[in-house]
Amino acid sequence: MSVSPQLAPAASGPTLRFLALETSTDVLSVALGSGAPGDPVWQHTGPGGAQASATLLPLVQSLMAQAGWTLQSLDAVVFGRGPGSFTGLRTACAVAQGLAYGAQDAARPAGVPVLAVDTLLALAEEARSACADEAQPAPGVIVALLDARMDELYVAPYAHSADGLQELAPPRLCAPQNLGAYLAQAVPQASAHADTVLAGNVFAAYGERLAGAVGLRRPALPTATALLRLAPGMLAAGAAVAAQDALPLYVRDKVAQTTAERDALRAASA
Repeated sequence: MSVSPQLAPAASGPTLRFLALETSTDVLSVALGSGAPGDPVWQHTGPGGAQASATLLPLVQSLMAQAGWTLQSLDAVVFGRGPGSFTGLRTACAVAQGLAYGAQDAARPAGVPVLAVDTLLALAEEARSACADEAQPAPGVIVALLDARMDELYVAPYAHSADGLQELAPPRLCAPQNLGAYLAQAVPQASAHADTVLAGNVFAAYGERLAGAVGLRRPALPTATALLRLAPGMLAAGAAVAAQDALPLYVRDKVAQTTAERDALRAASA
């Protein structure tokens, strides 16, 4: 199911309960809360990657115990659907589906609904929130960037306004040196905005190869707390699906390069 192109963090009543899972990068995060500003949040952030599959369920159980919540009391399970690490996306999706099914009862025979959120949207929301927390001017455009490895980036631009974050173009792959040209062609307003923010985890890895992309650079990652803030608006917009219909968004089909491809890239870089 496609996520609505316009989703805003929305104020909600304290009765809403969400469990959010984010394992699309090397950082794992889990959070419980209503998504409403000022409401309590139970959260954990730690190493992800290969460890995520072994640690995610115990972390969920620990946080649920701390909050005194049950699976049946949740309004939705929220997870970062991708793009990102293939293993991380499969882990989050499988755990979200399992927990949602595990909450089946007479009132909800299909279990708890699931919200599958684009990780780049969550990254953009994290950058927006960080700017607000630091009393920085609100960005007009946020370009979310994740390192896709294999000498590529995942990129998606979002316009930010009082109505929330609006997707300007769908997530896609891009070579670092082509980012500026892609944004100038696909979303010219990003280059026109003096308040454009480039947010992500790509700056240390690709450095000067991103020189053509215009905007203030802000390190950021998608987080479970960002998913919580997005969840009320998504639920109200009807974006929740049954567990069986919640699927990862890979963007890239190929997960590894051949030896010849790696050698060609090294030669080109040299």
